[in-house]
Amino acid sequence: MLRARLKTVLLATIVILVPTLTPAATVYETQADFLNRAFSGSPPEPAIIWLSGERKTTVSKLLGHDYAALRLRYWCQAERSAWVLEEIGKDLPITVGVVVEKDYIKSLRVLTYRENRGGEVVAPAFTDQFNGVSLTDDNALNQNIDGISGATLSVRALSRLAAIALFLHADSGCGNGS
Repeated sequence: MLRARLKTVLLATIVILVPTLTPAATVYETQADFLNRAFSGSPPEPAIIWLSGERKTTVSKLLGHDYAALRLRYWCQAERSAWVLEEIGKDLPITVGVVVEKDYIKSLRVLTYRENRGGEVVAPAFTDQFNGVSLTDDNALNQNIDGISGATLSVRALSRLAAIALFLHADSGCGNGS
């Protein structure tokens, strides 16, 4: 009898705790909504950029590892481009949308956040720091991004993705009015 009761309590505890241990993805903005916002309701057709050769080497240096994909879709209109990129925060990917215009970040937003900690990076008070940021000659962000206690890895992930979007924007030719 005691053993059956103990099993019931243990099972109930597992049922209660498992959902709290498994982080759920929170979608803050869909890709379609991001693109509509980026291009005032009229997004262009996507283009493809391959991550190979020197481009792959530079992206790998910016990330500290190879990017998971061999090619990326991006959207370009005049001197504005939009990028949907992913990078691991601590354990799981963070999906970010970056709008670049004339070699400066116009907007950076977290589209989907999957980690169970560090979610403060989705707040506009944090992401607005990226507005107006560009790359230096050595592919570093030209401004410091203030960190968030408890979200260090997520902050680093977003900073790396910002640098990649700026680099790819310039390398794609979109910054030349294509």
